[in-house]
Amino acid sequence: MLFWIVAAALTAAVVLLIVPPLLRKPEGAAEERAAYDLEVYRDQLGELERDQGRGLISEAQAAAARAEIGRRMLAIADRGKGNAKDGAKGKVPPARAPRSAMALAALLAVLLPLGTLAVYGKLGRPELPAQPLASRNLDHERGGPPKNVLAAMDKLKAQLAETPDDPQGWAILGQAYAKMGRLPEAADALGKAVALAGDDLELLGSYGEVLISANGGTVPDEARKTFDRVLAKDPTEPRARFYAALARFQAGDSKDALERWSALLAESHADAPWVPIVRTQIAEAAKALNLDPAKVTPEPLPAQQQPPVAQNQGQNQGQGQGQTEGEDQQQMIRGMVDGLAARLEANPDDVDGWLRLSRSYGVMGESAKAIDAARKARERAPQRPDVLVAYASALLSAEPRSSKPGPMPEEAVASLRQALAAEPDNRDALWLLGLNAAGVGQTAEATDLWTRLLAQFKPEEPEYTLIRARLESLKAGG
Repeated sequence: MLFWIVAAALTAAVVLLIVPPLLRKPEGAAEERAAYDLEVYRDQLGELERDQGRGLISEAQAAAARAEIGRRMLAIADRGKGNAKDGAKGKVPPARAPRSAMALAALLAVLLPLGTLAVYGKLGRPELPAQPLASRNLDHERGGPPKNVLAAMDKLKAQLAETPDDPQGWAILGQAYAKMGRLPEAADALGKAVALAGDDLELLGSYGEVLISANGGTVPDEARKTFDRVLAKDPTEPRARFYAALARFQAGDSKDALERWSALLAESHADAPWVPIVRTQIAEAAKALNLDPAKVTPEPLPAQQQPPVAQNQGQNQGQGQGQTEGEDQQQMIRGMVDGLAARLEANPDDVDGWLRLSRSYGVMGESAKAIDAARKARERAPQRPDVLVAYASALLSAEPRSSKPGPMPEEAVASLRQALAAEPDNRDALWLLGLNAAGVGQTAEATDLWTRLLAQFKPEEPEYTLIRARLESLKAGG
């Protein structure tokens, strides 16, 4: 009974909030609007005088603008006089709420309580007891990884407990933990992989980055030693060079850091993704040494198209250095993207340039621009599988996020099918089309697509484990 009393009180409160505004008389609405418009035009006149004083517009332009603003002000004044005359002659009817508003208010007052009662009577369960926190699946509620992924990780951990000398297994587990944001566990697993694998440069770099992320962006001593090991094997590796310099800078050796970053910038191409953050760090080191950043910042090498691996590497470096001058970095990135867009307008046949621009807009969260750039790439290379997949990915990125699987946009599916027809082993097309098929209940098609994809990976690779877990989930009806 208490529940129904509270529900009735809340419903009545909602009705009282919605209905009264609809019944209010619109007295003085026209006069208030006219006063507001006049105030806006006065502000525009003031702004016009300031622009003319700063030399932004000529005298002729200012005179024309003043004349137009004055004409609009006179029109408002004339309307006000006309309304006053009509009122004096008794032609203005008394202000009252429109009939449509009154009808809507009456309808809401009746339908809102009845509709609420009908919906709750169908879906509500007031007799349901409270669910204790301990019995709830909080990982699912918070958007955590699917149960099948967690099950695959548990199975991998059980295998590693039996064979702890498997570096590939520890590497897979560490990468999975890193993607889940469980950084201390990721660092522990990758540390074991490094200890077993020796001088695997990619593994060493991933381990160093996870250590930095787990330490809040500060380079710990273990990460510094890790990147020094990478540089001992490959002195040109840009990720290791960047973080090795950052370690020196954070330790107070700004001079050594400046020299390292300057050398990295001078040997990097202008369109390398790490160039903006390196410029920012050079400026920071120069300020610490009381130097002019413009004088100590070298020019990079001429721009050239970067392979996808280098682009991903640069993105990872940017993630690890999120503590320094974020706004300046964003401005630099925006400048580079705008420059690329300008170059493509002058040379619109650069298909790979349009793809890079689409990816850049996607990272910046500008979905419409990303789709437009990918569409222009597709118009110039309508048979290239990577272009077709990029266009579909741009369309999918613009879709609202949902916890429920469902069909993908038809245009994206058509583009992916075209890519798969041109390249039957295209991994991205197989994966995405499998997701679409699973989302609409076409289990057989999803199984076929993901089985073809699984055949392209080795059992020790992380992708193999995840795809196999998805296939097992399909067989179980999940």
